[in-house]
Amino acid sequence: MSDFVQSLRLWFAPGRIRDEGDTPDYRFSLANERTFLAWIRTALALIGGGFAVDQFLPDLRWGVRAGLALALIGTGAVCAVRAVNHWVRCERAMRRGEDLPVSRFPALLAVLVAVVAAAMVLVVAWGDV
Repeated sequence: MSDFVQSLRLWFAPGRIRDEGDTPDYRFSLANERTFLAWIRTALALIGGGFAVDQFLPDLRWGVRAGLALALIGTGAVCAVRAVNHWVRCERAMRRGEDLPVSRFPALLAVLVAVVAAAMVLVVAWGDV
């Protein structure tokens, strides 16, 4: 079974992670869980921001408003899925005694949020775009 499919199965049956390697120090597993929760909070904030743009900026042209809202909501959804994937990958690596996995996702998320923020600055500075 491919590594991706095995990781995906662990999303919905996290008890199986105990079959991987040795139990790490609980502090590391709990830190991994806190990181997961931080990613989930970020996802919820992005989704909430998307709904706020849609509901509280009715004077924007529909295309601009919908584009900004969908960008935020979509980014939040991707962030939530990435959170559980990252949690599983890190937990497996710790149990196997491997280096923690690296990811470009934080940089991608930062760039996407910055682009949406720049678009919002233009909307605020020049009014109805």
